[in-house]
Amino acid sequence: MVVIELEPEPEEATRPSPPAPEEQVATEAAGEAGLPSSPPAPEEEAAAADGGEAPSAEDEEEEAFEDALTDEQLREKAKSQANDAKAEGNKLFGAGQYEEALSQYEMALQIAAELESAEDIRSACHSNRAVCFLKLGKHDETIKECTKALELNPSYVKALLRRAEAHEKLEHYDEAIADMKKVIELDPSNQQATRSLFRLEPLAAEKREKMKEEMIVSGVLANWIKIYFPEHKVERPGEFCAGALRNECRQFQSCPRSKHRFLLHSIPEVNTR
Repeated sequence: MVVIELEPEPEEATRPSPPAPEEQVATEAAGEAGLPSSPPAPEEEAAAADGGEAPSAEDEEEEAFEDALTDEQLREKAKSQANDAKAEGNKLFGAGQYEEALSQYEMALQIAAELESAEDIRSACHSNRAVCFLKLGKHDETIKECTKALELNPSYVKALLRRAEAHEKLEHYDEAIADMKKVIELDPSNQQATRSLFRLEPLAAEKREKMKEEMIVSGVLANWIKIYFPEHKVERPGEFCAGALRNECRQFQSCPRSKHRFLLHSIPEVNTR
């Protein structure tokens, strides 16, 4: 029988290839530490690909907590933040820092802007901004803020009182009276509104009388003044000059000529001071 001897395979084909230098170093380091080498976790691979660090456990817990909050809890959290800003505004107002207080009230309004359950906070912040403007002498802004507060809460007595005060400063007496009457309607025992009405009603009547006189003068005397001044060659003040009409009336009423003075019985006494 013939025996066929097989030739052995070359050693290069059967011997495993040596590891790459980097893998060899990592393997040796793991071996020295007594730890088995393992591939990186998917999170680490993603972080390395993004060029950053993997999120910490605290970040993950906080994110999970935010996700777990219900809509109601988020609304309550925002409402609490708005209240904190309003309270800080109150402190600043008490310290006389009105501009800074305005900023805090505005911050509270922005936080509570979309919260239906925070209308009380928003109306209070508008009213508080109004009193800041009142302290700063910005009466038009006071009226605007009070009006916003009353749109949210029509029975807000403080906003009515503050708006009435601003109207009085601007000599809007009829508007101030209307606000004070609304206060008494809501709170009949409010002494501030009662006292204010006693003061405002005579002022409003006096202003109405002055306006009536000016309307009569401008209507009845207009044509006579046009005739009188050219005839006597008196230089007329500019038509848009402050007090021009009163100056003309004063000269007209002091005219000695009978054809002009006979009208004085039908002309109201005009305050020409």
